[in-house]
Amino acid sequence: MKAFLTVLGCDRVGIIADVSTRLAKHNVNILDITQTILHNYFSMVMFISLENSNIDIAGLQEEFKNFDGELEVRIQSEDIFNSMHRI
Repeated sequence: MKAFLTVLGCDRVGIIADVSTRLAKHNVNILDITQTILHNYFSMVMFISLENSNIDIAGLQEEFKNFDGELEVRIQSEDIFNSMHRI
């Protein structure tokens, strides 16, 4: 299964490292990543694969539930994303 993970919030040192560390802990592979900083706001989208991981999307959502009070982290299945955004 593949999914999109988005992070939005105030910029600080180590956001990418913290998110990547949590993903690596569960053997989640990062397939693609983009990030930018707009003024002091951090924005990142990761395309991830849970195919060889030891966690499902619901578990991953729970893992990031209390990640950082200053950041909003969302995880959405690729299938749901495709259904919502048909061309």
